[in-house]
Amino acid sequence: MFFDGYHYHGTTFEQSYRCYPASFIDKPQIENGDKIIMPPSALDRLASLHIDYPMLFELRNAGSERVSHCGVLEFIAEEGMIYMPYWMMQNLLLQEGDIVRVRNVTLPKGTYVKLQPHTTDFLDISNPKAILETTLRNYSCLTTGDSIMVPYNNKKYFIDIVETKPANGISIIETDCEVDFAPPLDYKEPERPAPPAAAKTLAKAEEVVAEPEPKFNPFTGSGRRLDGRPLSYEPPAAASSSSSSKDKQPAVANGNGQSSGSERAARQAQGKLVFGANANRAPKEAPKVGAGKETKKEEEEKKEESKFQAFTGKKYSLRG
Repeated sequence: MFFDGYHYHGTTFEQSYRCYPASFIDKPQIENGDKIIMPPSALDRLASLHIDYPMLFELRNAGSERVSHCGVLEFIAEEGMIYMPYWMMQNLLLQEGDIVRVRNVTLPKGTYVKLQPHTTDFLDISNPKAILETTLRNYSCLTTGDSIMVPYNNKKYFIDIVETKPANGISIIETDCEVDFAPPLDYKEPERPAPPAAAKTLAKAEEVVAEPEPKFNPFTGSGRRLDGRPLSYEPPAAASSSSSSKDKQPAVANGNGQSSGSERAARQAQGKLVFGANANRAPKEAPKVGAGKETKKEEEEKKEESKFQAFTGKKYSLRG
């Protein structure tokens, strides 16, 4: 079927055009959306077909097999030509004057879309969600693999369409669509600070098995006499932790019926306090304090008796 010199197939609109950027027609506003400008003959053909509104089209670059989707803004282009946003030409790998295939399609309403900014600068915007919602009002559909342009504050931010549901191409006109964000392409995980040397040393110290603490041994010091005189024997050295652990084991009598040191210590006289004594050895009998004093007194008395003796002279009678 031929219509104004153009070949159309049945009830589907499909035509090839030469594409040019919006700067060729002095329509800079189309750079902020996804709508193209088509010739009037396309409108006449579309009006005669039973198509769904709003009008959505598939753009295909046969040379690179790149596919995208768009809407239409006006039908004022010259015959055989269409004008489209420059970012859309970049997605399709098209140059000025290249051939692009245009076909009308019906896209499902989108339920989910995942976006990925090219740079982290987009996240520095005070309210990126509001900016994105305002920008997407100029879009009629989204295609997986495309990169859309978001203008803000005299700067252009490019965002990749990573995923769309329920299809690779979705309509976002009058639909409630869930939006998710992936980390920006230039995002880097912050490096964790290396632990200081002191922390490493502490960690190694914790790994080392703690040495057993020495057990408490009572009465291991040297003894002193109450009268201040020196001891008549040297106190034994303090027992080591290994010997003290052995001392705590119950004593067993040998075959000759001789008792161990602990049994001898148990038979010490009650009421007697011994300083510096070893429980494993039989206590030596300390010299009695009272007996020593009595011995000294007797010696002094003998000396006095030898020095002075009363009535030791010759006897004389009064009778003469």
